[in-house]
Amino acid sequence: MRNATNTGKFLVSLVTALAVAFVALPTRADDDPWPDLQRDVFDSREIIEDDGTITLEAPYRAEDAAIVPITMRMPESIASDVKILTLVIDKNPAPVVATFHFGDAAGNGERVLTTRVRIDMYSNVRAVIETNDGKLHMATKFVKASGGCSAAASKDAEEALANLGKVRIRRFNPPTLANATFNTREAQVMIRHPNFSGMQMDQLTREYTPAKFVQELEIKRGDALIFRMEGGISISENPNFRFTFGAANDEALHVRGMDTDGSVFTGTLADTSS
Repeated sequence: MRNATNTGKFLVSLVTALAVAFVALPTRADDDPWPDLQRDVFDSREIIEDDGTITLEAPYRAEDAAIVPITMRMPESIASDVKILTLVIDKNPAPVVATFHFGDAAGNGERVLTTRVRIDMYSNVRAVIETNDGKLHMATKFVKASGGCSAAASKDAEEALANLGKVRIRRFNPPTLANATFNTREAQVMIRHPNFSGMQMDQLTREYTPAKFVQELEIKRGDALIFRMEGGISISENPNFRFTFGAANDEALHVRGMDTDGSVFTGTLADTSS
């Protein structure tokens, strides 16, 4: 993982400026940002919709706009051909939530990835996969939620920063998935991090808390990559990822992440399969 301290600081300044500007701009309910997003994020490439290669689970009406659960599923018939997954929330200030690059340890069975996101206003949420043949496939859900990106953190900033970078890893064996095979395992990675969006206001100073979020995350089984994530401000506070991966003789799980200030945090769960 490269040293991204300077890049991170620039990105934080840019995200904070854009986020604050976004708050001040009126947005019409009927504005559709997707054509521009498809052009800018996917180079206007053709995207095949709702063909079953990717499914997306999300609540129609979110209970908490700052912690919206999202689950993405890729069936066994296509999973091993999926190399990139991009999660997009059309009307968020930074629409690209995260990009996941899968490695050899992601496995050949059904691929499932669950996380929690912030949603700033009623919006389409999209999961777009790219397969090894270069084709793009997409699933879309509309979610009613508002204010998630500017919602105050659950704890004060000092307390949140004091626990920053603590990593917890859980492994589920056997898998809890109904159609999981012997070669599929399931795990969860939880990271203590405020993931400040740059849109949250300090109630004492009345100033915006600078953006500070998990920018890179790498999860491996032994030396083999499960996935590498490039994240942004739309991942919720205390990032949480539950995912499937391929079974192997060495099932030790290793996590390494870095935030926009260059802080590095790691965690390991030893192999207990023997």
